Amino acid sequence: MAAQDHAALVRSVYTAYNDREFDRAVAAVTDNYEWRMTPTGQVFHGGEGMREYLAGWAEGFPDSQVEVTNIIVGEDQAVVEFTGRGTHSGTLATPMGDIEATGQQAELHFCDVYEIADGKLRRGRSYFDLATLMRQLGVAP
Repeated sequence: MAAQDHAALVRSVYTAYNDREFDRAVAAVTDNYEWRMTPTGQVFHGGEGMREYLAGWAEGFPDSQVEVTNIIVGEDQAVVEFTGRGTHSGTLATPMGDIEATGQQAELHFCDVYEIADGKLRRGRSYFDLATLMRQLGVAP
């Protein structure tokens, strides 16, 4: 795959999130896909794991949108920097328990790192500042 194909592949996941068309994101991953949310230690597997991950953010922030600000691609990997913005008007499920809607606006910067194999996403990791998110929601000092 060429670099522009890798960029289009990863960008499709963020567009699918914004459109709330999670099936498009599921189609971008391998059957044995593994996604790790590093701040919480959560790991999601396969297409259903991708759906669960995206739907969890959409549930907690129903009006949320993401803005891709940078994509760096290599032979079999891609890095995506993006900003997520939304209102916490739904329940946000976390490993520490559910956080009920606070009505607070949140803006958070993320960096996602992907491994690509055979034209699909094989593995990925998401990095973001969980403490900043919790402060914006008013649930941490």
